Amino acid sequence: MSTVAAPVSADRRIKQERGRRTYDALIETGFALLEQRELAAISIAALAKAAGYSTGAFYARFHSKDEYFDALVAHHLERRKRARDRLLALVPDDRLINELLEDLVRYYWKRRRFWRAALIRATRDPVFWEPIRLHGREFADLLIERIRARGRDLTHTEDTNVRFAVQLALGTVNNAIINRPGPIFIGQKRFVEKLVGAFLIVADYDHLIRAAGPAVPK
Repeated sequence: MSTVAAPVSADRRIKQERGRRTYDALIETGFALLEQRELAAISIAALAKAAGYSTGAFYARFHSKDEYFDALVAHHLERRKRARDRLLALVPDDRLINELLEDLVRYYWKRRRFWRAALIRATRDPVFWEPIRLHGREFADLLIERIRARGRDLTHTEDTNVRFAVQLALGTVNNAIINRPGPIFIGQKRFVEKLVGAFLIVADYDHLIRAAGPAVPK
């Protein structure tokens, strides 16, 4: 005998919607504050106040600052996936790497304090980094699938070169944010130009595109 779930009351729906608005406001406020100061300098009380809520509202949704930061990272990964997938779907081959890396560098430069906090957190909590590592691998997988869609499989060496180029790009951005080694800094236009050039050389991307022939229509 099947059972029919009781309908959600109007009052319950309002509470759910209000709860989602509170959650979203806390997340967006966190990113906004991290554009101005480091994570360690943002107290839960200050965060809640800036979002327009009480500390009780914060603790009703997050048990700790670490759990809250986990939510920021999850939101970050979803946003990066949408941006990546849009570019992979729309940008032609001759502009793809430029667009992907320019978008990546622009995003991480704007949110450098958030990302610096993530890199620091990873040094004391390796498990925390695993979803981010998987996101990087997925980036490489999808880029390789994009090349294969032209009708040619990559050799083992070609596949490795593309994956290493992705690793090089992501690692360079991370190092630029956490260490700022120079001589070219992430906020400079030349940083993107040099990163794109290095990626194209390491991946031998232009050769791969030429060897694959014309794009296969979808």
